[in-house]
Amino acid sequence: MLLFILSISISCTQAAPALEPAVPDNIQVALPDALLNSDAALEQTLLLRRSIREYTDQALTLGDVSQLLWAAQGVTSEWGGRTAPSAGALYPLEVYLVAGNVENIAAGVYKYEPSEHALLQIKEGDVRETLAEAALSQSWIKEAAIDIVIAAVYKRTTEKYGDRGIRYVHIEVGHVAQNICLQAVARDLGLTPVGAFDDKRVKEIIGMSEDEAPLYIIPVGRKTASS
Repeated sequence: MLLFILSISISCTQAAPALEPAVPDNIQVALPDALLNSDAALEQTLLLRRSIREYTDQALTLGDVSQLLWAAQGVTSEWGGRTAPSAGALYPLEVYLVAGNVENIAAGVYKYEPSEHALLQIKEGDVRETLAEAALSQSWIKEAAIDIVIAAVYKRTTEKYGDRGIRYVHIEVGHVAQNICLQAVARDLGLTPVGAFDDKRVKEIIGMSEDEAPLYIIPVGRKTASS
């Protein structure tokens, strides 16, 4: 994680302005347990899956967020297996939540911790508009209640599989994105996967560590009547 620390000395007459929102000190948000049953049939979620780019201004619940992140990378076995397959069970992906309009959670950037099924706050403040600007001004990114950002740490896979591991990582992020899409349909939410953005700027906005590379932005919100 990239943390920004603002130090102010009593003897200083003027402090340098912070370019990004202040970073909280290890604030963790526990997520509700993921639901393992629903009335949504898998076949129906496949049939109804569509890219949706218009959302209402209604907030998502923490339960919505919990279910989406669990679908992405939730732990599903005692040995650490997750909801999406991973070459060599190396799990090179990191999942971030850009929260803007979620009940009972402050706007900010959070990192999903699969083993804890919890969020670790990285930054305070709503960065959806800035993130949209970094993604060629795609307005649905700022209008969605949340944005899920998926990053890769390639070396986790390439250290075992060499250059072919890059392909494995890209296959894996597709699995994860589809899980999120189908879970959104099951909860009657709209989303659209986004791959066009300025990698360097997105990395800065989210506060990713040096070895993380952004691969996906997935805005999610409640569907409009016409969706």
